[in-house]
Amino acid sequence: MDPFLVLLHSLSASLSSSEVTELKFLCHGRVGKRKLERVQCGLDLFSVLLEQNDLDPENTGLLRELLASLRRHDLLQRLDNFEAGATSRASPGEADLRAAFDVICDNVGRDWRRLARQLNVSDTKIDGIEERYPRNLSERVRESLRIWKNSEKENATVAHLVQVLRSCKMNLVADLVEEEQRARTSQNESGSMSPLT
Repeated sequence: MDPFLVLLHSLSASLSSSEVTELKFLCHGRVGKRKLERVQCGLDLFSVLLEQNDLDPENTGLLRELLASLRRHDLLQRLDNFEAGATSRASPGEADLRAAFDVICDNVGRDWRRLARQLNVSDTKIDGIEERYPRNLSERVRESLRIWKNSEKENATVAHLVQVLRSCKMNLVADLVEEEQRARTSQNESGSMSPLT
């Protein structure tokens, strides 16, 4: 069974009907009115968000915002535990990509569209990202990277990302990503070579 779906099911079971009503209200601009009317429980809402690609195991930002607005710290803890487990289950390449994404999100500014186009994200998707995250530049960048990763699948590598950054004349960001990768590699090597005491 998909661990993410298990997590969503357990979160839904913990929500009261008034909390589901609050979540529906918070999703007004994101989910169509007809779909919201059909939502009876948390699972219904999560299903809609999954369909719309607003929610997936690599993109839990919206879920985190929704749970934080309900002040359900217990549920946020479950999400943190899931993400910690996902990180430990991730392949080394996946963990490297995640680290590169963090560096890129922190350092790519208003030129995020140029990077997204270079990553072959369509203009329609770029407009959708801008609409979804009107005030959050970092989330726009992360969403673009996520779309690229999903379309490239196993061809999504840090080396490819660095190449794209350099072609966008974002050399400083590319250098920072390479630096982060070198640090991660040396940390992994020193960790695996340290004698057991």
